[in-house]
Amino acid sequence: MPHPDADVVIAGCGPTGAMLAAELRLHDIHVIVLDKDTEPAPASRVVGLHIRTLELMAMRGLLDRVLEHGRRRPAAGFFAAIPKPAPDDLGTPYAYMVGIPLPVINRILADHATGHGADIRHGHPVTGLRQDDDGVTVELAHGERLRARYLVGCDGAHSTVRKLLGVAFPGEPSRNDTLMTEVETGTPPEEIAAVMARLGDHHQRLWLRPAGPGLYTVVVPAADVADRSQPPTIDDVRGRLRALIGTDFGVHSPRWLSRFGDATRLADHYRLGRVLLAGDAAHIHPPIGGQGLNLGVQDAVNLGWKLAAHIRGRALADLLDTYHAERHPVAAAVLDNTRAQMELSAAEPGPRAVRRLLTELMDIDAVNRRLIEKITAIDIRYDFGAGPDLLGRRLPDIAVKHGNLYGLLRHGRGLLLDRTERLTTGGWSDRVDHLADPTAELDVPAVLLRPDGHVAWIGDDQRDLEGHLTRWFGEGLSRSDAFTK
Repeated sequence: MPHPDADVVIAGCGPTGAMLAAELRLHDIHVIVLDKDTEPAPASRVVGLHIRTLELMAMRGLLDRVLEHGRRRPAAGFFAAIPKPAPDDLGTPYAYMVGIPLPVINRILADHATGHGADIRHGHPVTGLRQDDDGVTVELAHGERLRARYLVGCDGAHSTVRKLLGVAFPGEPSRNDTLMTEVETGTPPEEIAAVMARLGDHHQRLWLRPAGPGLYTVVVPAADVADRSQPPTIDDVRGRLRALIGTDFGVHSPRWLSRFGDATRLADHYRLGRVLLAGDAAHIHPPIGGQGLNLGVQDAVNLGWKLAAHIRGRALADLLDTYHAERHPVAAAVLDNTRAQMELSAAEPGPRAVRRLLTELMDIDAVNRRLIEKITAIDIRYDFGAGPDLLGRRLPDIAVKHGNLYGLLRHGRGLLLDRTERLTTGGWSDRVDHLADPTAELDVPAVLLRPDGHVAWIGDDQRDLEGHLTRWFGEGLSRSDAFTK
């Protein structure tokens, strides 16, 4: 393809697009990110970063910045807001959630991308695309055109890229709107707690949660919304509180306001030719459980190294297809668990009875653990074929020689963690690091980790290892090729 403007154009500079740009830049892929907004939104809702996303932040050296600007809360009460504590040991040092304003995490990830050399351009909406055997022509609103090898739509629930591509987006439209805000109030906390306690389980979609001195996060069912293009107001929130519980607690001075629906949709395909989808462009669901942003960031980390390897000519032909094969089922599972949580939030007697039953069942450690692992995405096991249960799962941030595991994954390369001290990465050493460490906290001889931290191979046989290195990282270099490199 002669003289492309970029290897990859990314439409959308939210968390998914910014994270993907950074992942590609770790492999020296020329990236242009196009965002339709002229500047980032100055205010928006607080979002929650769950365990698996915090692990990815740790892998890429971002966790300290996230913690500096976020607020920790225990890893509990995630599933349908049922208030159960987390099990004692979730097998990770990051067993908490971080609440952080959306503009802040956007800025952290955008700075991360530009720090690695990504070109982010605001005020450049995508209006058209044409792809051929060599690449994609991306048309912009002002008549400009860009040529790239690949285009990735990270442009949200109303994705222009998805619509232009003609990918079906089946599912259910929104039936219920909800208002959410962070507000000040002078009402004593004990008075608020007493009123909410009297509600019992009659209004699961209505709650007030302390967010600081005199500050509360408020969630309340919206009335019928005739025009979703109009932003909600504090008067809308006050009116709904008075209608449902008889008082608005004197709430005022909102830090941010948002309205969301419960539409649930999943794209039929994450890739058609040289155009791919990620984040909300590929899947939308109610925000209950706080999984949306996390799902998109995890899409980006799964896709980035694969697309980079494909562009560099280092990947086997089907590597890029594993993006859809791995991430589409994960999104389908998230859609199902949010559907279930929304049913449990209904005020009718049947859903309330099921909620009470599930609340009892969650006293069983295995049930509570399973639901927390599902919401936080630490239960994911990709299908890499037959093998031990660890195969296809992410490896936690275990202690290794001279530090911790995730500190070794910062550059987005593969890693051979070798307790035998007999194995080698050989012709793959230009893309896979090797740590010989007999003291590593593993109960297997050696593991091969992909750049996203998932276990791609377990064993102690060099020839078997080389087959899996080829599968995930392409053909190895010969000794003479390696020398010239």
